[in-house]
Amino acid sequence: MAESLISVAPSFETPLEMLEACHGRLQGQLDTLARLAAWLPEHGADAQARQAASAVMRYFDLAAVNHHMDEEDDLFPVLLARVDAERRPQLQALVDWILADHQRMFAAWAQMHERLAAIAQGEGEELSAAQVEEFATRYRQHIAREEGELLPWARELLNEADVAALGETMTARRRQPPLG
Repeated sequence: MAESLISVAPSFETPLEMLEACHGRLQGQLDTLARLAAWLPEHGADAQARQAASAVMRYFDLAAVNHHMDEEDDLFPVLLARVDAERRPQLQALVDWILADHQRMFAAWAQMHERLAAIAQGEGEELSAAQVEEFATRYRQHIAREEGELLPWARELLNEADVAALGETMTARRRQPPLG
């Protein structure tokens, strides 16, 4: 991104930067989870705790799912189509790891969602700092690999038309009404 005095949020016209920005928003949700775990012992599932739990659930149920679909349905196939035969096994191994990790992350999210749903309903107060840290560590490790390995591949391999098409599919995905 070009240097500027004015902070500009990425848009779907710059989909790789948008994917990276999503990682920043995800980190914000992980920070909210940590604050919530620290809040509950003293305050219980009060209005602020219920609001925080609901906000985190909304993010992971919608934005995080879209992010994974952006990668799995749109980015990975194009990257694998663009990479040369010599480097394809290396990229394929990374994509396979990310896909498997997405499944592990979904499983971890399902457990966290149960705890947060109870808090959001004011019916539970169970959310330990250790549970949150384990959950957050998985996501941070995933983000580190995507930013350190996947996005550099994308910046190298994608052409302007690929980037434009990725931005269009990301936009279209978010214009669809949520499932369920």
